[in-house]
Amino acid sequence: MLALVGCGGAVASSSDDVVTVERRAFSSSVLAVGAVKAQIGAEVRVGSRISGRVQRLAANIGDAVREGQVLAQLETEELDALVAQRKAELTLAESRLTSIDRMGPDEIGRAEADLRRFEASAQLTRLELQRQQALLRERVATASEVETARERDLVAQAGREAAMRALDLMRVGNAERRVQAVAELERARASLSSALVELSFTTLRAPISGVVASVATQEGETVAAGLNAPTFVTIVDLDRLQVNAYVDEVDIGRVAPGQAATFTVDAYPSRDFSGSVTAVYPSATIQDNVVKYVVAIELDGNPDRLLRPEMTASVRIQFESRQALAIPVRSIARDSGSTVVFVPGDDGVERRAVRLGWRDGAWAEVVEGLSEGERILRDPPQQGTGGTP
Repeated sequence: MLALVGCGGAVASSSDDVVTVERRAFSSSVLAVGAVKAQIGAEVRVGSRISGRVQRLAANIGDAVREGQVLAQLETEELDALVAQRKAELTLAESRLTSIDRMGPDEIGRAEADLRRFEASAQLTRLELQRQQALLRERVATASEVETARERDLVAQAGREAAMRALDLMRVGNAERRVQAVAELERARASLSSALVELSFTTLRAPISGVVASVATQEGETVAAGLNAPTFVTIVDLDRLQVNAYVDEVDIGRVAPGQAATFTVDAYPSRDFSGSVTAVYPSATIQDNVVKYVVAIELDGNPDRLLRPEMTASVRIQFESRQALAIPVRSIARDSGSTVVFVPGDDGVERRAVRLGWRDGAWAEVVEGLSEGERILRDPPQQGTGGTP
């Protein structure tokens, strides 16, 4: 519903029956009915992510709570045991990695020592073979002694190759065992972390500061967490409220973010609250076959926390102000579908057609038909009282 508020100096009159057309300061506004709502994120339903028995409930309706404050505690015996098991698995994984890091270098060192021993033996047998071959050429050694030396050399060379392969396998195997041990250790740490996180779910804390609006469970009850987390309490931050005003589609085109707004609530009808338009919702709602749009109004604070969600609000959204010619609404009459006023003159009363603009309960803006300073009758004349009715 569109309303106008006139302000400024009073309209002068030449007598009790005549008023003078003068300029007044007009400001237009929209009247709407709405409701106090919590802003997005200012109303939170706190629920449990796991199933269990409620061991302690530390919240009641109306309690003021701080962010992080404990609201409820579920039983923890089963999860405590799981955490202890995960800690033992972590200790075992750490022990395995420590053992590999300590024993691996020793095993590799022994394999390297074996390789050096076989290399030395192979070098000696190779020199012995070369000496026997030289003696054979000088006819000092026999062919049998040369073959025996060659056989010993081949055995020594094979031993060296085997020692090299054993060292390579030892290094690769130790590296693989260490990688596996590190992976086992990380998995044990992750399992312990997961168990601790699940254990933390048994303690329900307030995600925001506010007031407990409702409590949906009691101590001793068993809650079952499924697709939807069971709600324990609902918290509302009374410092983050807004008003959702339902504005008629006729007036919604003039509403824009940043416009000032005032409203009252039924609980405190003599107190005005202020705010400003923050958003105009794009989707419409139908109320009594009338299309209306929701206008979100951010409050300029909630003094003494008087405002609460779902309070009914009578809202006035202020538009622009301007100076305009004004006449009393009581001076206007309808004649044959036209809007007229009556102008006194030397030859009697003249009926004058006018076009009106803004109006409120007492004043109306004159767009055409009258000039500033003209005088009109305060009340239209009755039939038969003179002039041209």
